[in-house]
Amino acid sequence: MAVGCESEIDDKPAALVSEAEASEQAEVDEVDDTVETRTLAIDSQKSSIGWVGAKVTGDHTGGFNEWSGTVEERGGELRRLNFTVDTRSIFSDNDRLTGHLKSDDFFDVETYPEASFTSTRIAKSEAEGATHEITGNFTIRGVTHGVTFPATVEIGETLKANTEFTIDRFDFGIEFAGQPDDLIRKEVLLKIALETS
Repeated sequence: MAVGCESEIDDKPAALVSEAEASEQAEVDEVDDTVETRTLAIDSQKSSIGWVGAKVTGDHTGGFNEWSGTVEERGGELRRLNFTVDTRSIFSDNDRLTGHLKSDDFFDVETYPEASFTSTRIAKSEAEGATHEITGNFTIRGVTHGVTFPATVEIGETLKANTEFTIDRFDFGIEFAGQPDDLIRKEVLLKIALETS
């Protein structure tokens, strides 16, 4: 049995996957109506959505060049987070791999040109290395699941949110196994760093 190399994915927190759910955030709106709610655009030039995939022989890294999103802040608290990714803009550290990732074996970008995340619940967290726990509906390849993951959030003149967590690609219908002597792990690490304009 082949033994895998050490991977950046190792020991990273795994997102908790559940059924898609409706937003609970509206139920928390018993706040002073004089507190302003701000909707801020995420600055894609200052932000990044990246990933790490692992095979028996080592890691591949990449990300997406085109995506957009917004955050909602109220009274110094993150209230909502949404982003949409153009899957056709995926890139990797290998041109041949990039082409393969766009095919039906992986993202099938012609059929599913978008992936998206819409938060449903954001709560303070005491977990090590995190300030918040974010839950939302994640859609990839037309499959939607609820996911919960830790994040660090800073709110000042701009809002910054950072997170790293793994998802099981099989949950979203991406089940290409790889070569018999170089199998691909089911877990994919997402590395998301967001900052508003």
